[in-house]
Amino acid sequence: MVSNSLLDQLLTDIERPGRYLGGEIHARGKSFEEADVRFALAFPDVYEVGMSHLGIQLLYHGLNDMEGVLADRVYTPWPDFEQRLRETRTSLFAIESRRPLKDFDFLGFSLQYELSYTNVLTMLDLAGIPLHSRDRDASSPFVIAGGPCAYNPEPVAAFFDLIILGEGEQVLAELTQKYRDWKASRGTRREFLQGVRHIKGVYVPSFFSPHYDASGRLEGVDPLYGDYTHVKKRVLSDLDAQSPLPERPLVPLVEIVHDRLGLEIARGCTRGCRFCQAGFVYRPVRERRPDVLVQKARRAVMETGFEEVSLLSLSTGDYCQLGWLLHTVMRDMERRRVALSFPSMRVGTLSQELMECIRRVRKTGFTVAPEAGSGRLRSVINKNIEEEDLYQTVRDAYGLGWKGIKLYFMMGLPTETLEDLEEIVRLSLRVWQLGKPYRAAVHVAVSTFVPKPMTPFQWTGQIGREEMDRRLEFLKERLKRPGIRMKWHSPDLSVMEAALARGDRRLAKVVESAWRKGARFDAWDEHFQRRAWDEAFAECGLSADVEAQRHYGASDPLPWDHLSAGVLKSYLWAEWQKALIGTRTGDCRWESCSGCGACDGIHVAPRLHDAPPPPVDSMAPPPRGAGEGLFTYTLHYAKKGRARFFGQLETNRIMERAVRRSGLPVAFTQGYHPHAKISFREALPVGMESEAEEADIQLEEAVAEPEIAKRLNKVLPEGFHVLGVRRAQDGARKPSAIRVTYRLSGLTEELVEAMITRSAACGDRVVRKKTKRGCLEARCSDVLLALRRLEATSVAMELAEGPTARFRPQNVLEALVPERVLACKACRLCKVSVAPLEE
Repeated sequence: MVSNSLLDQLLTDIERPGRYLGGEIHARGKSFEEADVRFALAFPDVYEVGMSHLGIQLLYHGLNDMEGVLADRVYTPWPDFEQRLRETRTSLFAIESRRPLKDFDFLGFSLQYELSYTNVLTMLDLAGIPLHSRDRDASSPFVIAGGPCAYNPEPVAAFFDLIILGEGEQVLAELTQKYRDWKASRGTRREFLQGVRHIKGVYVPSFFSPHYDASGRLEGVDPLYGDYTHVKKRVLSDLDAQSPLPERPLVPLVEIVHDRLGLEIARGCTRGCRFCQAGFVYRPVRERRPDVLVQKARRAVMETGFEEVSLLSLSTGDYCQLGWLLHTVMRDMERRRVALSFPSMRVGTLSQELMECIRRVRKTGFTVAPEAGSGRLRSVINKNIEEEDLYQTVRDAYGLGWKGIKLYFMMGLPTETLEDLEEIVRLSLRVWQLGKPYRAAVHVAVSTFVPKPMTPFQWTGQIGREEMDRRLEFLKERLKRPGIRMKWHSPDLSVMEAALARGDRRLAKVVESAWRKGARFDAWDEHFQRRAWDEAFAECGLSADVEAQRHYGASDPLPWDHLSAGVLKSYLWAEWQKALIGTRTGDCRWESCSGCGACDGIHVAPRLHDAPPPPVDSMAPPPRGAGEGLFTYTLHYAKKGRARFFGQLETNRIMERAVRRSGLPVAFTQGYHPHAKISFREALPVGMESEAEEADIQLEEAVAEPEIAKRLNKVLPEGFHVLGVRRAQDGARKPSAIRVTYRLSGLTEELVEAMITRSAACGDRVVRKKTKRGCLEARCSDVLLALRRLEATSVAMELAEGPTARFRPQNVLEALVPERVLACKACRLCKVSVAPLEE
């Protein structure tokens, strides 16, 4: 277990140390010792990305709800923290229990995208777990995986003991029971895997063996057992019953990518966009009950303090009771200054009435995805939207005050021509023209088509890298306009994603070789190392371009043929043929069954809520003042322990969400982006503790000072504590200069003696501080008011601070004992008091 002192050492001078602290609001923190089955849920990307993923949260709460089961979390450390772990020979640990990953029974990875594969190896290596399943023994946890990449995990199959296809909520419960039985029987690892292969949705890669022809082309995948020849995904029939949304979801203490409350309203989509893997592997459509969603949203908003709720599904606009849900949820959220948003909306499903509803609190981003510029190509990909509907949606958005529209396109789609690219330009310019009267901006995002398994386009290859560059240049040149901003996905990343998406087991050596050459965070442009990947492919006698551009015929074996998302391969082939002639397929929600095979009509079937929901009472609004104005209070609070690793912006967010959770009648700013009226006096440096922080808060009605402190302390995370509250005095004059006292501890006796001695004659020394404008200098005697010994290894330092000059203890130490700067950095700093400086 990582101790507090070791954690302090690990996090010193690390970028965004809050990533590794844990301590999120509503973290379960179950006892490691009392649990008999322990899961570490691993997301192979940085914390800010992993914490944004709703699926991990659902599994986390579901597992922790089970008796005797513990679920903890771990994310890929950023390169600086990976280096720190290696330098200190510290094993990668889970963020709540701080236990090494090797101490868990299961290490479960969420494989959301192919370019995270090298991060999986980083995490296994840092944990001291053998990379290959075949090399693990009783001292290693079972390494498992799930997610969209599970539908072709062959390029990384060698690294996993088992993989879950489909929805894992029930599978994990059954896996847990199998593990308990196996543990009681004292069986071998292979015996456990033999037992779990009978669980529907569980794929054990070692029980299948691929074979190749003389040229290295895949001929097929042979099963080891006659009763285990194919693996079909697991599907939940009732999301509300089998995967309930948590009422107290995790609230991060650092800003994450999607920093809001995610409310999953449905799973599955039957629109049938032929490029979209999610649209085929998550079938059928299953909606959550609208009245349940309202109750969950209400409770979660009160428990979390989030400022925004996002309605999540593959096609939010198709939710049967979207209008009722929007109006009901928004009626409650508006009173609490909570905004409502969607990841994106399908053209034709978002009416002006619904848009009016969304903008009531805050206008969030507005994204539409035509995918293709021409109607011909939209027929090929089965994107059934009309251009005039798109223009009307954009007009409505501009008219309602949106100042920016994001358009999302793909290039390189099957059968695409130069004329189709011209249509992307024409459509984008038309949207730009519509926004001119409103001085609105248009953001055009372009990615390159990547063929994915389990889709009608799984048989076709990707366009070449040079062709990608040519088409991108074509678009960039024609979209050069003031007010149009174009962003695109790197061709190098697109090629690598395509190569891995449809690859076979030969690519495991490539992934491992690239990782050993330094490949990390490959989905991040600034970290992707093409040279490492090119060398890895070449060493294995393969080519990323060849793999990405590979075309398959109707009779060719596919690397994932032994796995099934429930949709018939014959149906996918028929859709591929329809694409080539531009024939569309309807949505079986509104039209006749298309015969895709995803439903059995008994246990697996669409679940729609098209009947009017029962009435729902309005949520009680927060208390409001009676018109007597606002009441300002000054909070005196401490920020200590691991809270010192949060920066000022993170502290601001933590405090605002705590105020929202407390139920205090806080006042909000006006305008399209309302915020709680809280202002902070100064920014405390990361790593410094304080017992003397202050912030002003404005309330809409008077509340007793002790009650304010009580409510806030009840909901603040560990390390934050309100020490006192006082009513702010109108017109009170702030002192022009202040005396700030700091406590420095963790020093050596020799260093304390040197500091005391030199401080007595520091007049000629110069204190320096680097700023954005250069270097600020002052005489040490003008800054250092007093330095006195507290204990053998700690001192109190009093500094003068003025309106234009503010130096920190480290600046003074660099002047007093410049030869001991590194030793000084290891000391613990705490601001203990602030007082007016007598002039």
